[in-house]
Formats: sequence, C-alpha cells, structure tokens
Amino acid sequence: MAPEVPVDVFSGSGKVCAINAGYSKRAYVTFLAGNGDYVKGVVGLAKGLRKVKSAYPLVVAILSDVPDEHRQILKSQGCIVREIEPIYPPEHQIQFAMAYYVVNYSKLRIWNFEEYSKMMYLDADIQVFENIDHLFDAPDGYFYAVMDCFCEKTWSHSAQYSIGYCQQCPDRVTWPTDMGSPPPLYFNAGMFVFEPSRLTYDNLLHTLKITPPTPFAEQDFLNMFFEKTYKPLPLVYNLVLAMLWRHPENVEVEKVKVAHYCAAGSKPWRYTGKEANMDREDIKMLVKKWWEIYNDESLDLKPENSVAVAEDETLTRTSIMASMPEPAISYIPAPSAA
Repeated sequence: MAPEVPVDVFSGSGKVCAINAGYSKRAYVTFLAGNGDYVKGVVGLAKGLRKVKSAYPLVVAILSDVPDEHRQILKSQGCIVREIEPIYPPEHQIQFAMAYYVVNYSKLRIWNFEEYSKMMYLDADIQVFENIDHLFDAPDGYFYAVMDCFCEKTWSHSAQYSIGYCQQCPDRVTWPTDMGSPPPLYFNAGMFVFEPSRLTYDNLLHTLKITPPTPFAEQDFLNMFFEKTYKPLPLVYNLVLAMLWRHPENVEVEKVKVAHYCAAGSKPWRYTGKEANMDREDIKMLVKKWWEIYNDESLDLKPENSVAVAEDETLTRTSIMASMPEPAISYIPAPSAA
C-alpha cells in the first residue's frame, strides 16, 4: 500500500476562509507560453473553476511571446494576466526528456507573487470537476502535491523504471535492499499548493544555478527542493491519465476531482483517439467532460459580473464571484492508495 495522507494535514473547520481575513489573499495560478493552442486549456480551466464555484481567481503567468489576442481572451474570461520573465537552466545543460520542458523553469517566478499568501498551481492541461478550495486551508509551511507514477516509458532513464518499482504500488515490486533505501516520495508538478515567498523565490533561483538539470526539468528540481516539506495529496486531486491503465486498482474515476490530460494524445483540444490507450472509454468520457465545460457558454464570464482588473490585482468575493453561493466543503479522508 502507498503511504496514506494523515487526515490532520487539513484543517477541520470545513469552511473556506474569507479572502480578506487578515492577510489571506489566495488564487489559483497557471502558466502559458507561446502562441499555440494551450490557451484553450487555460480558457477551459477558467470555466471549470467557475463551474465548481471557486471563490478564488485564476492568475495566468505568461511569457512575452503570448500574443495580445490570447491575452484578451484570457482577460475576457476573468483571468488575471501577469507577464513574467523567462528562467533558463544553467548554460549548456539541457538534457531533457522533452525539449519543451526547458521553458517550464519559468514557472518558478510564481513564488514571487507575494501579494498572495497561498496559491494553487494547475497546469493548463488540467480540468477541475469539483470544488477544491478547501486545499487552501491545509496548514502552512508545507508543499502539497499528488505522487507521480514511474511506469510510463518517459521514465525509462530512471532506476525505478528499470526494476519495475513504482511508489503507487510499492508492494508489487519491492525496492531491492542492495540498492539502499527507497527513493523519497516524488510528486507530479502539474498541480501543487504553495506559499509565495521572496525568500523561497531567491533560494529557488540560487539553487537552480548550481543544480545540473535532469530529464524532468523543473519537476525534478521542485522535488529535490521541497523534499523535506512535501506532503502527499490523494490521487483524486491530480489524476495523471496513465494511472487509468497502470494502476486501475487505485482509481475511482467517477470520484476524480482534478484530471490531468498529460498522456500522449489526451489533450482534449487535439484529441483524435488514435494514440495508444486513447480509445479507452474512460479516456473518451474525460475528454467529453472537458469539452462540455469548454463549450458551455453559460460559463463564460458575464459582463455584468466582470470588473476592470489590473494585471497586478486580485479579484475578491465582492467582484466576479459575488453572486456565487459558498461552496460545500467536505472533509478529506485518507486515501486507500495515493
């Protein structure tokens, strides 16, 4: 069995804290670069958060190469657009599993968004199916994310893959004693809860300068940096789609709160169903759910609810979410395997 998440990691109040109670500005944040079609993912995410009646805005950290047309689309959906400078790995060290991972180091800039006391990062290829605002109430001082899976070929460079070990099912193939202690828990960086901090931001950038890049770029780096403060979240908060065929015994797809369309061929806006595993009924269902949200015009930001938002401001409950009822919050049980 995978290690369980202690139930006392989360506050027991069952309430969403008021945005302006003391210093507690909160927001979701995602990242966008280039002029490609990932803007559709961000629009889908903004509408998904609106559908589940989130109390908090979506900040989009963008690079300068995002065209003005896409910026206006995001603003029209109520997003707070923040342009950031790119961050590059140490010079001449770019051995990555995928070339486009290089740009992801720029995500480290979000630790400098100090006007927020706590943020939740979501990749642009993620969709939210249930309200997850309660994760903001997790105790401060920790980095919260969902454990990853080592079973796909993209992990072929790793010792875990070579011996068939995966932290999602550590009893299936145990870690060999002659290889020492098992590796530390490793999270997927497509979704995480964190606290912006100038001190942490400076430490991240300093550490990056002296850390040789590894195949999974900023995800490996964040795992190394936050190893001591990492707290696992249940699988339902970031379902990496490969879990559906790699560890079906750990997944109850109807209970998934956050789906991560990161498997090859699974991006809903590019979906053809022809790639490996993409003809599965559960994949088709999750792609359909994404499109239902994206195409739902009733989820578009209504002009009467919109406000002029400066790029460095936040929305509060008195603006875009003024007409939304308080979301129902449920307690988080320790997962059976996540």
